[in-house]
Amino acid sequence: MQYLYGVLIAIGVFFVITLIRAAFFKPKEGKAEALPPENVDTERYRKNLSESLTYKTISDRDPKKMDFAEFERFHEFLRNTYPLIHEKLELEKVSYASLLYRWKGKNPKLDPIAMLSHQDVVPISKGTLDDWTHPPFSGFDDGEFIWGRGALDMKNHLIGVMESVETLLEEGFIPERDVYLCFGHDEEVMSSDISGAKAIVNLLSERGIRLDAVLDEGGAMLPVNVKGVINKKVAGIGLAEKGHADFKISVNAKGGHSSQPPKHSALGELANVIRKLENNQFKSELTPMMRSLFDKVGRSTSYPVRLIACNLPLLKYPVLAIMKRIPPAACMIRTTTAVTQAEGSPAPNVLPQKASITANFRIMPGMTVEDVEEHVKKVVGDRVEVELIKGQNPSNVSPTNSRAFLAIDEICRSTDEDTIVAPFLVMGGTDARNYEPICGNVYRYAPFTVNTGLLLACHGTNERIPVETLTNAVAFFKRYIKKVSAE
Repeated sequence: MQYLYGVLIAIGVFFVITLIRAAFFKPKEGKAEALPPENVDTERYRKNLSESLTYKTISDRDPKKMDFAEFERFHEFLRNTYPLIHEKLELEKVSYASLLYRWKGKNPKLDPIAMLSHQDVVPISKGTLDDWTHPPFSGFDDGEFIWGRGALDMKNHLIGVMESVETLLEEGFIPERDVYLCFGHDEEVMSSDISGAKAIVNLLSERGIRLDAVLDEGGAMLPVNVKGVINKKVAGIGLAEKGHADFKISVNAKGGHSSQPPKHSALGELANVIRKLENNQFKSELTPMMRSLFDKVGRSTSYPVRLIACNLPLLKYPVLAIMKRIPPAACMIRTTTAVTQAEGSPAPNVLPQKASITANFRIMPGMTVEDVEEHVKKVVGDRVEVELIKGQNPSNVSPTNSRAFLAIDEICRSTDEDTIVAPFLVMGGTDARNYEPICGNVYRYAPFTVNTGLLLACHGTNERIPVETLTNAVAFFKRYIKKVSAE
């Protein structure tokens, strides 16, 4: 009985301690000091963004299939629209159609900063053109949204950067350190060996240039409103990107006529391989980035949820178990497995002699393409062929104590006191990872307030951006340049 009392007392003390911890689990940051207002010509930005969307700068893995005349037209548009930039900054065309601007600073001894964007957009999916509310290359501005391919990915960002620099030049601002504007032409073609971004990095590297900081797309300002739990905006700053790998996995069989089938054809055997892959997922882990995200957001939630967030080390396994059941959450805690393509025989009445699938893996930082291959071979067994089609390791993880990150944090929180700045892992790929050989502080953040519904339209039908988010975006870029280009 005394043992039972002891257990009950221990449980009671545990709950009291956790409740006390939750009560004091509040945001660490104080209120950010308000920054001076910035001059922003929002109407000009709207007009120029709208026109930029009319240029069909579509990229393709094969450069021969790209319409570079369209890129030339877009370059001419930039020259005509931003005269001060093209008068005051040095401009080089790199590779097929990438642009490299250099804004000379006062102190050439300081490492430069770079602001990235990409000019290219993805094509419109076949058969979906009539589903668009407004034509995808119209740049239609209905007063609430600007519609078109690239409105969110990422001519909004590119034109926003150009607007900020043009305005700073109009105001007579000169940065302390050099500022590079790096606009690739084929970011949407993942893993291209001849990408514009790689060509720019190679050029800078050959000149002995090392960058102090890089800012690219990746995160955004996301409204998070769960009734009774939280009503904030989360500025997600991407510190790293997942890697990726495509593997062709094949089973060989005798084949023959379908009138005399074996118990399992090659496709039937392959079905078992698929089940093995999907039933043997990679290990889940609460990375330091995820812990930081839980901590930052958890401190602003209501009391019951805060109780979980502040005791995450104790509740690690239940939290992981829940996250693994939710695909958008599961991809943040493990390397993912997705079987995406399959092929068998050439005819309905022919048994396949070889059946194959393609599996796509998105790789967590800390793992490599080789680790994934080892896992796959272990799961599927020796009799199954495993061939790497292409792959790229995850990016490095950038620090949260650099001048650039602290500047982003301060600017975001000073703009809106209800903003939480939180680091996170970018699921897709950006040009930013290519800059790691010449920069250790690589961040992915686009200062546009958009909800999850709009984000899902990024490469889909009815891509559009809210007009109301444009002013703050240019103000952010101007403040970022002023702060991070300083000594």
